[in-house]
Amino acid sequence: MKATVYHAPGDVRVETVPDPIIQQPTDAIVRITHACICGSDLWFYRGEEEWQPGWRTGHEWMGIVEEVGSLVRTVKKGDRVLAPFAFSDGTCEFCHKGIQTACIHGGFWGTTNDGGQAEAIRSPLADGTLVAIPKAVENDDDLLTAILPLTDVMSTGHHAAVSAGVRTGSTVAVVGDGAVGLCGVLAAKRLGAERIIILGRHESRLEIARRFGATDVVSSRGEEAITAVKEMTQGGGESVLECVGSESAMATAIGIARPGGAIGYVGVPHGSGQNFNLSRLFMNNITLRGGAAPARAYIPELLADTVAGKLNSSAVLDLTVDLDSVPRGYAAMDSREAIKVMVRP
Repeated sequence: MKATVYHAPGDVRVETVPDPIIQQPTDAIVRITHACICGSDLWFYRGEEEWQPGWRTGHEWMGIVEEVGSLVRTVKKGDRVLAPFAFSDGTCEFCHKGIQTACIHGGFWGTTNDGGQAEAIRSPLADGTLVAIPKAVENDDDLLTAILPLTDVMSTGHHAAVSAGVRTGSTVAVVGDGAVGLCGVLAAKRLGAERIIILGRHESRLEIARRFGATDVVSSRGEEAITAVKEMTQGGGESVLECVGSESAMATAIGIARPGGAIGYVGVPHGSGQNFNLSRLFMNNITLRGGAAPARAYIPELLADTVAGKLNSSAVLDLTVDLDSVPRGYAAMDSREAIKVMVRP
Protein backbone atom coordinates (compact mmCIF):
# COMPACT_ATOMS: atom_id res chain seq x y z
CA MET A 1 0.00 0.00 0.00
CA LYS A 2 0.96 3.68 -0.11
CA ALA A 3 1.80 5.64 3.04
CA THR A 4 3.45 8.95 3.87
CA VAL A 5 6.94 8.64 5.32
CA TYR A 6 9.12 11.29 6.94
CA HIS A 7 12.68 11.61 5.63
CA ALA A 8 14.00 15.02 6.76
CA PRO A 9 12.72 18.53 7.51
CA GLY A 10 10.68 19.63 4.53
CA ASP A 11 10.84 16.13 3.03
CA VAL A 12 7.85 13.81 3.38
CA ARG A 13 7.25 11.22 0.67
CA VAL A 14 4.43 8.92 -0.33
CA GLU A 15 5.99 5.48 -0.64
CA THR A 16 5.03 1.84 -1.01
CA VAL A 17 5.14 0.04 2.34
CA PRO A 18 3.94 -3.39 3.53
CA ASP A 19 0.19 -3.78 3.92
CA PRO A 20 -0.96 -3.76 7.55
CA ILE A 21 -1.93 -7.13 9.04
CA ILE A 22 -3.61 -8.29 12.22
CA GLN A 23 -0.88 -8.72 14.83
CA GLN A 24 -2.97 -8.98 18.01
CA PRO A 25 -6.52 -10.29 18.51
CA THR A 26 -7.56 -6.78 19.59
CA ASP A 27 -6.47 -5.21 16.26
CA ALA A 28 -8.54 -3.96 13.36
CA ILE A 29 -7.43 -3.17 9.81
CA VAL A 30 -9.08 -0.05 8.43
CA ARG A 31 -9.07 1.25 4.85
CA ILE A 32 -8.66 4.99 5.16
CA THR A 33 -11.16 7.19 3.35
CA HIS A 34 -10.40 10.55 4.98
CA ALA A 35 -7.35 11.94 6.75
CA CYS A 36 -5.80 15.30 7.63
CA ILE A 37 -2.53 17.14 7.91
CA CYS A 38 -2.35 18.76 11.34
CA GLY A 39 -0.76 22.02 12.38
CA SER A 40 1.28 20.02 14.89
CA ASP A 41 2.71 18.02 11.97
CA LEU A 42 4.49 21.20 10.91
CA TRP A 43 6.82 21.05 13.91
CA PHE A 44 8.62 17.96 12.61
CA TYR A 45 8.20 19.17 9.03
CA ARG A 46 10.04 22.38 9.98
CA GLY A 47 12.70 20.50 11.95
CA GLU A 48 11.47 21.80 15.30
CA GLU A 49 10.87 18.30 16.67
CA GLU A 50 13.22 15.33 16.70
CA TRP A 51 11.95 12.84 14.12
CA GLN A 52 13.64 9.82 12.61
CA PRO A 53 13.77 9.06 8.87
CA GLY A 54 11.29 6.30 8.09
CA TRP A 55 8.66 7.28 10.64
CA ARG A 56 5.05 7.31 9.43
CA THR A 57 2.92 10.46 9.50
CA GLY A 58 -0.69 11.37 10.19
CA HIS A 59 -2.81 11.07 13.32
CA GLU A 60 -6.28 12.16 12.10
CA TRP A 61 -8.28 9.66 10.07
CA MET A 62 -11.55 7.90 9.28
CA GLY A 63 -12.21 4.80 7.24
CA ILE A 64 -13.95 1.48 6.69
CA VAL A 65 -13.10 -1.64 8.69
CA GLU A 66 -11.67 -4.38 6.48
CA GLU A 67 -10.75 -7.00 9.07
CA VAL A 68 -10.89 -7.45 12.85
CA GLY A 69 -9.06 -9.62 15.33
CA SER A 70 -10.77 -12.45 17.18
CA LEU A 71 -11.34 -10.41 20.36
CA VAL A 72 -12.80 -7.27 18.74
CA ARG A 73 -16.45 -6.81 19.69
CA THR A 74 -17.53 -3.20 19.10
CA VAL A 75 -16.81 -2.87 15.35
CA LYS A 76 -16.99 -5.29 12.45
CA LYS A 77 -16.01 -5.54 8.81
CA GLY A 78 -17.80 -2.91 6.75
CA ASP A 79 -18.31 -0.42 9.58
CA ARG A 80 -17.32 3.17 8.85
CA VAL A 81 -15.31 4.44 11.82
CA LEU A 82 -13.38 7.43 13.07
CA ALA A 83 -10.40 7.34 15.38
CA PRO A 84 -9.15 9.85 17.94
CA PHE A 85 -5.54 10.89 17.46
CA ALA A 86 -4.45 8.49 20.23
CA PHE A 87 -5.37 4.83 20.60
CA SER A 88 -6.36 3.46 24.01
CA ASP A 89 -7.66 0.28 25.60
CA GLY A 90 -10.72 1.83 27.27
CA THR A 91 -10.20 -0.28 30.38
CA CYS A 92 -7.26 1.16 32.34
CA GLU A 93 -7.48 3.60 35.26
CA PHE A 94 -6.90 6.64 33.09
CA CYS A 95 -9.35 5.62 30.37
CA HIS A 96 -12.00 5.24 33.06
CA LYS A 97 -11.14 8.75 34.23
CA GLY A 98 -11.66 10.09 30.72
CA ILE A 99 -8.02 10.88 29.94
CA GLN A 100 -7.42 8.26 27.27
CA THR A 101 -4.31 10.08 26.05
CA ALA A 102 -2.66 8.79 29.24
CA CYS A 103 -3.72 5.16 28.66
CA ILE A 104 -1.05 2.86 30.04
CA HIS A 105 -1.35 0.55 27.02
CA GLY A 106 -2.06 3.23 24.43
CA GLY A 107 -0.09 5.39 22.06
CA PHE A 108 -0.31 7.82 19.17
CA TRP A 109 -0.61 7.28 15.44
CA GLY A 110 2.51 7.82 13.40
CA THR A 111 6.23 7.70 14.24
CA THR A 112 6.90 3.98 14.82
CA ASN A 113 3.17 3.15 14.60
CA ASP A 114 1.11 3.19 11.42
CA GLY A 115 0.11 6.68 10.33
CA GLY A 116 -3.18 7.98 9.00
CA GLN A 117 -1.82 9.64 5.86
CA ALA A 118 -1.98 6.31 4.08
CA GLU A 119 -4.27 3.89 2.26
CA ALA A 120 -4.79 1.66 5.29
CA ILE A 121 -3.84 1.33 8.93
CA ARG A 122 -3.61 -1.23 11.70
CA SER A 123 -5.57 -0.03 14.71
CA PRO A 124 -4.40 -1.57 17.98
CA LEU A 125 -6.98 -1.76 20.79
CA ALA A 126 -9.84 -1.34 18.36
CA ASP A 127 -12.62 -1.72 20.94
CA GLY A 128 -11.26 1.08 23.11
CA THR A 129 -10.34 3.35 20.22
CA LEU A 130 -12.61 3.22 17.19
CA VAL A 131 -16.03 4.89 17.08
CA ALA A 132 -18.59 3.66 14.58
CA ILE A 133 -20.31 6.31 12.48
CA PRO A 134 -24.10 5.90 12.34
CA LYS A 135 -25.23 3.89 9.30
CA ALA A 136 -27.77 6.56 8.36
CA VAL A 137 -25.05 9.10 7.56
CA GLU A 138 -22.13 6.95 6.44
CA ASN A 139 -22.62 7.88 2.77
CA ASP A 140 -23.26 11.61 3.29
CA ASP A 141 -20.00 13.15 2.07
CA ASP A 142 -20.68 16.62 3.49
CA LEU A 143 -21.50 15.17 6.88
CA LEU A 144 -18.45 12.92 6.84
CA THR A 145 -16.31 16.00 6.18
CA ALA A 146 -17.96 17.67 9.18
CA ILE A 147 -17.21 14.60 11.32
CA LEU A 148 -13.53 14.40 10.34
CA PRO A 149 -12.30 17.28 12.60
CA LEU A 150 -13.60 15.39 15.64
CA THR A 151 -10.55 13.12 15.31
CA ASP A 152 -8.43 15.96 16.69
CA VAL A 153 -8.92 19.69 16.20
CA MET A 154 -12.60 20.00 17.15
CA SER A 155 -12.11 17.73 20.16
CA THR A 156 -8.99 19.70 21.08
CA GLY A 157 -10.76 23.05 20.79
CA HIS A 158 -13.52 21.62 22.98
CA HIS A 159 -10.94 20.45 25.52
CA ALA A 160 -9.52 23.97 25.69
CA ALA A 161 -12.97 25.39 26.34
CA VAL A 162 -13.83 22.79 28.98
CA SER A 163 -10.46 23.20 30.70
CA ALA A 164 -10.92 26.97 30.77
CA GLY A 165 -14.33 26.62 32.40
CA VAL A 166 -16.37 28.17 29.59
CA ARG A 167 -20.01 28.39 30.58
CA THR A 168 -23.17 30.28 29.65
CA GLY A 169 -22.47 34.01 29.66
CA SER A 170 -18.67 33.68 29.74
CA THR A 171 -16.22 36.15 28.26
CA VAL A 172 -13.65 34.09 26.37
CA ALA A 173 -10.37 34.97 24.68
CA VAL A 174 -8.84 32.56 22.17
CA VAL A 175 -5.11 32.78 21.40
CA GLY A 176 -4.40 31.52 17.89
CA ASP A 177 -6.29 31.48 14.60
CA GLY A 178 -5.19 28.05 13.38
CA ALA A 179 -7.61 25.14 13.10
CA VAL A 180 -7.57 24.45 16.84
CA GLY A 181 -8.13 28.10 17.74
CA LEU A 182 -11.02 28.34 15.30
CA CYS A 183 -12.53 25.17 16.73
CA GLY A 184 -12.00 26.67 20.18
CA VAL A 185 -14.17 29.59 19.14
CA LEU A 186 -16.85 27.18 17.96
CA ALA A 187 -16.59 25.15 21.15
CA ALA A 188 -16.91 28.25 23.32
CA LYS A 189 -20.00 29.30 21.38
CA ARG A 190 -21.48 25.82 21.78
CA LEU A 191 -20.94 26.01 25.56
CA GLY A 192 -22.78 29.32 25.78
CA ALA A 193 -20.06 31.99 25.81
CA GLU A 194 -21.51 35.47 25.40
CA ARG A 195 -18.37 37.26 24.21
CA ILE A 196 -15.55 35.57 22.28
CA ILE A 197 -12.38 37.47 21.42
CA ILE A 198 -10.02 35.87 18.91
CA LEU A 199 -6.37 36.88 18.75
CA GLY A 200 -5.11 36.39 15.21
CA ARG A 201 -3.76 38.14 12.15
CA HIS A 202 -5.00 36.31 9.05
CA GLU A 203 -8.19 37.80 7.62
CA SER A 204 -9.42 34.62 5.92
CA ARG A 205 -9.14 32.76 9.20
CA LEU A 206 -10.71 35.58 11.17
CA GLU A 207 -13.70 35.47 8.83
CA ILE A 208 -14.21 31.82 9.77
CA ALA A 209 -13.82 32.77 13.44
CA ARG A 210 -16.63 35.31 13.05
CA ARG A 211 -18.82 32.67 11.41
CA PHE A 212 -18.04 30.32 14.30
CA GLY A 213 -19.10 32.90 16.89
CA ALA A 214 -16.23 35.33 17.54
CA THR A 215 -17.56 38.73 18.56
CA ASP A 216 -14.25 40.63 18.68
CA VAL A 217 -10.85 40.46 16.97
CA VAL A 218 -7.44 41.53 18.28
CA SER A 219 -4.77 41.50 15.57
CA SER A 220 -1.88 42.89 17.60
CA ARG A 221 0.67 40.75 19.44
CA GLY A 222 2.61 40.68 22.67
CA GLU A 223 2.10 43.46 25.21
CA GLU A 224 -0.03 45.43 22.77
CA ALA A 225 -2.46 42.51 22.51
CA ILE A 226 -2.51 42.03 26.28
CA THR A 227 -3.32 45.68 26.81
CA ALA A 228 -6.05 45.59 24.17
CA VAL A 229 -7.82 42.58 25.67
CA LYS A 230 -7.61 43.96 29.20
CA GLU A 231 -9.09 47.25 28.07
CA MET A 232 -11.87 45.57 26.09
CA THR A 233 -12.86 43.36 29.02
CA GLN A 234 -11.99 45.69 31.89
CA GLY A 235 -9.53 43.22 33.36
CA GLY A 236 -9.14 40.18 31.10
CA GLY A 237 -11.02 37.14 29.88
CA GLU A 238 -12.66 34.83 32.39
CA SER A 239 -11.72 31.89 30.17
CA VAL A 240 -8.64 31.92 27.94
CA LEU A 241 -7.95 29.24 25.34
CA GLU A 242 -4.25 28.84 24.42
CA CYS A 243 -4.25 27.06 21.06
CA VAL A 244 -0.72 27.56 19.70
CA GLY A 245 1.87 26.04 22.05
CA SER A 246 4.64 28.65 21.74
CA GLU A 247 6.17 30.57 24.63
CA SER A 248 4.79 33.82 23.25
CA ALA A 249 1.27 32.40 23.01
CA MET A 250 1.39 31.16 26.59
CA ALA A 251 2.75 34.52 27.76
CA THR A 252 -0.16 36.23 26.03
CA ALA A 253 -2.67 33.79 27.52
CA ILE A 254 -1.37 34.39 31.03
CA GLY A 255 -1.29 38.14 30.44
CA ILE A 256 -4.93 38.38 29.30
CA ALA A 257 -6.46 36.06 31.91
CA ARG A 258 -8.76 37.72 34.40
CA PRO A 259 -7.96 37.32 38.11
CA GLY A 260 -9.80 34.23 39.31
CA GLY A 261 -10.15 33.01 35.74
CA ALA A 262 -8.77 29.97 33.97
CA ILE A 263 -6.56 29.12 31.01
CA GLY A 264 -7.21 26.00 28.96
CA TYR A 265 -3.97 25.18 27.14
CA VAL A 266 -3.98 22.69 24.28
CA GLY A 267 -1.27 23.98 21.93
CA VAL A 268 1.45 21.32 21.59
CA PRO A 269 4.42 22.87 23.45
CA HIS A 270 7.37 23.82 21.31
CA GLY A 271 10.21 26.31 21.53
CA SER A 272 12.97 26.64 24.07
CA GLY A 273 12.34 26.73 27.77
CA GLN A 274 8.56 27.19 27.92
CA ASN A 275 9.00 29.75 30.70
CA PHE A 276 5.77 30.84 32.41
CA ASN A 277 4.92 33.92 34.43
CA LEU A 278 4.12 31.78 37.45
CA SER A 279 3.92 34.76 39.76
CA ARG A 280 0.99 36.25 37.80
CA LEU A 281 -0.86 32.95 37.98
CA PHE A 282 -0.14 32.74 41.70
CA MET A 283 -0.91 36.31 42.71
CA ASN A 284 -4.16 36.40 40.72
CA ASN A 285 -5.44 32.89 41.44
CA ILE A 286 -5.53 32.02 37.75
CA THR A 287 -6.05 28.34 37.03
CA LEU A 288 -3.96 26.61 34.34
CA ARG A 289 -5.48 23.38 33.01
CA GLY A 290 -5.37 21.38 29.80
CA GLY A 291 -2.96 19.24 27.85
CA ALA A 292 -3.40 16.58 25.19
CA ALA A 293 -7.13 16.41 24.53
CA PRO A 294 -8.80 13.10 25.42
CA ALA A 295 -10.63 13.12 22.10
CA ARG A 296 -12.02 9.61 22.66
CA ALA A 297 -13.92 10.91 25.69
CA TYR A 298 -15.45 13.81 23.77
CA ILE A 299 -16.22 12.18 20.41
CA PRO A 300 -19.59 10.59 21.34
CA GLU A 301 -21.24 13.88 22.33
CA LEU A 302 -19.61 15.89 19.56
CA LEU A 303 -20.51 13.23 17.00
CA ALA A 304 -24.14 13.29 18.11
CA ASP A 305 -24.30 17.07 17.71
CA THR A 306 -22.58 16.90 14.32
CA VAL A 307 -24.96 14.24 13.00
CA ALA A 308 -27.88 16.32 14.32
CA GLY A 309 -26.64 19.36 12.40
CA LYS A 310 -25.83 21.35 15.54
CA LEU A 311 -22.04 21.37 15.08
CA ASN A 312 -19.99 21.77 11.92
CA SER A 313 -16.31 22.68 11.99
CA SER A 314 -15.58 21.61 8.41
CA ALA A 315 -14.77 25.19 7.34
CA VAL A 316 -11.26 24.69 8.77
CA LEU A 317 -10.64 22.11 6.01
CA ASP A 318 -9.90 24.57 3.22
CA LEU A 319 -7.77 22.40 0.91
CA THR A 320 -8.28 18.82 -0.25
CA VAL A 321 -5.54 16.65 -1.80
CA ASP A 322 -5.22 13.03 -2.82
CA LEU A 323 -2.68 10.80 -1.15
CA ASP A 324 0.03 11.35 -3.75
CA SER A 325 -0.27 15.10 -3.16
CA VAL A 326 0.29 14.98 0.61
CA PRO A 327 3.74 16.62 0.25
CA ARG A 328 2.05 19.54 -1.53
CA GLY A 329 -0.44 19.72 1.34
CA TYR A 330 2.38 20.04 3.87
CA ALA A 331 3.95 22.83 1.81
CA ALA A 332 0.61 24.65 1.59
CA MET A 333 0.13 24.57 5.35
CA ASP A 334 3.74 25.52 6.00
CA SER A 335 3.35 28.62 3.82
CA ARG A 336 -0.06 29.41 5.34
CA GLU A 337 -1.80 28.95 2.02
CA ALA A 338 -4.10 26.50 3.81
CA ILE A 339 -5.48 26.33 7.34
CA LYS A 340 -5.90 22.57 7.34
CA VAL A 341 -5.61 19.99 4.58
CA MET A 342 -7.97 17.09 4.10
CA VAL A 343 -6.50 13.99 2.45
CA ARG A 344 -8.71 11.68 0.38
CA PRO A 345 -6.73 8.50 -0.43
